[in-house]
Amino acid sequence: MQLQTTSKPEISPSLWQSVKESLRGSHQDYTTGSLNRSILLLAIPMVLEMVLESLFAVVDVFWVSRLGADATATVGLTESVLTLVFAVGMGLGMSTTAMVARRIGEKDADGAAISAVQAMILGFIASLVLGVPLFFFAPHLLGLMGASPAIIASGVNYTRIVLGGSGVVLMLFLNNAIFRGAGDAAIAMRLLWVSNILNLILDPCLIFGLGPVPRMGVTGAALATFTGRSIGVLYQFYRLGKGTERLQILSRHMRLQGTVLWRLVRVSLSGILQFLISQASWIGLVRIVSIFGAPALAGYTIGIRIVIFAILPSWGLSNAAATLVGQNLGAGHPDRARNAVWRTGLWNMVFLGSVGIVFIVFAPFIIGLFTSDPAVAAVAVNSLRIFSCGNIAYAYGMVLLQAFNGAGDTVTPTYVNLFGFWIVEIPLAWWLAMHTRMHVNGVFVSVVVAQSVIVLISLVLFRQGRWATRRI
Repeated sequence: MQLQTTSKPEISPSLWQSVKESLRGSHQDYTTGSLNRSILLLAIPMVLEMVLESLFAVVDVFWVSRLGADATATVGLTESVLTLVFAVGMGLGMSTTAMVARRIGEKDADGAAISAVQAMILGFIASLVLGVPLFFFAPHLLGLMGASPAIIASGVNYTRIVLGGSGVVLMLFLNNAIFRGAGDAAIAMRLLWVSNILNLILDPCLIFGLGPVPRMGVTGAALATFTGRSIGVLYQFYRLGKGTERLQILSRHMRLQGTVLWRLVRVSLSGILQFLISQASWIGLVRIVSIFGAPALAGYTIGIRIVIFAILPSWGLSNAAATLVGQNLGAGHPDRARNAVWRTGLWNMVFLGSVGIVFIVFAPFIIGLFTSDPAVAAVAVNSLRIFSCGNIAYAYGMVLLQAFNGAGDTVTPTYVNLFGFWIVEIPLAWWLAMHTRMHVNGVFVSVVVAQSVIVLISLVLFRQGRWATRRI
């Protein structure tokens, strides 16, 4: 008689086990197995990474708002220019994530490492090209943005440090994009813990001069953030040199690879343009808001920082969708990539929609934590409530656009952003602010309208499916 053996059924990990695995760093192959589990394993560290990134903005404005409206306005104006640097970093980062993820999906570890090295080379070049001129032209940029002579005099050093040190921001974005593309999201999350803990400690010390540290005012906020981010970048390079299970950069990869570099440049150019179009629109909005004076600028700055605090975690979910799209297209699973986008979009919509309800209901209390100035608070409360009305549109729109980027199709989101932000948002903001009784609130309403248009266009284009045939 032949004995029959029965194998034990595979036991799926519990939710808590999956959460712990995601925080430790998962070894999951994201091109096979449960799609919901893959989304969870990637999304948790990516969301936490973006929460930590958003803390830089919230912590700075929390302390700087104690220095008055001019100091807060300086931060708002400088951050508006810095969004152009973010655009370059995000454009380079998205193309890097797409290329590394595609090679990982193809099980081409050497190709992923080579792509990562070429991305770092591009990052160093961009850091020099942007950082040097921004440092020297900082006061002129503040003036162009509508800053008063008093704001320029008190805030120019803050602006020089933030914009002159923009290379640190670029490399932070870019190196994390490498980790995300490889599926090593937990590493990106942990290094931002280091940066943020330093920023949390240094901000009050340098701004107000605690202990032996001299009082630096708003300039101290810039130094604290620059120091925290710089140490984070050093930790990134350490981890890239040490290697991970998915990605290891060896000495043979550390050279210029012209063909790969050119492919990365080609995809990055449209990616950079895509984010420049969207980020530059915020400069246009700030320029319109500045017409209404320093209290309006300060209120807008506080409101938008709180919104960013919520949106960046939501962006983390979108990054998870981009990684899943890239890896699954590389593995030849377009249907799995498509399903990942629909499911992630739903999760994102539930999350950001819930946050929006909280912001609408508790806006006065939340704003009260940042300012006691009635004029500033009134603008901030209105901005927070109006922006939050568009949270569901933001949520689904950013997932769809990141799905295009994850597939290496950076051209489609560029056209969508151009239409949504510059054909709809900016003209509408100007008209509502200057020709209706909404005044500054009209600027905030234009953002909600534009984001709704963007998500509708993105849905139509995504369903057409051309992104799934993209080669990179």
